[in-house]
Amino acid sequence: MSALKVVALSGSLRAKSFNNAALLAAAALAPDDLSIRVVDYSAVPLYNGDLQAQGFPASVQALGSEIAQADGLLIASPEYNFSVSGVLKNAIDWLSRLNPQPFKGKPTAILSATMGPLGGARSQYDLRKIIGGLEANVLTKPEVFIGACHTRFNEQGELTDEATRKIIAEQMVALRNWIRQLGPRA
Repeated sequence: MSALKVVALSGSLRAKSFNNAALLAAAALAPDDLSIRVVDYSAVPLYNGDLQAQGFPASVQALGSEIAQADGLLIASPEYNFSVSGVLKNAIDWLSRLNPQPFKGKPTAILSATMGPLGGARSQYDLRKIIGGLEANVLTKPEVFIGACHTRFNEQGELTDEATRKIIAEQMVALRNWIRQLGPRA
């Protein structure tokens, strides 16, 4: 059986983002039959209906195609002002307007890393509502909230906390099983 392909999006575009580091850790901890690739979507412009009326930007089309062709989706996002980061919400807003929109029926897992003690719980619940409303099939458990993330990664961005490594590995196995349970992509 060939490896399942998962597209990963970070809700932070910062070069040394803890959420990007968490996605790289997830890729390293994933079972052998789950391939995770972090996708850079920094070229997606701010959503503007006038721009959409001129035609979807190539960056939006490319991102939508990547997600549509993937077997699953993994999203890691920080919590900004008690909710989802603006760049991630902007990308979702663009993608939701594609026809067909790529979230529908997509097996999806969410994790978050924040310096605060709650690990992004509030942003995750908002994100679940947003992409659930777009008919993504969101994995419910295990939930991964990486609080005090600055203490769990070393200077090179490597995840050093064993408990966090364990729960991320468990989530990646659950994502693989969730994708297989839901069946092949349409």
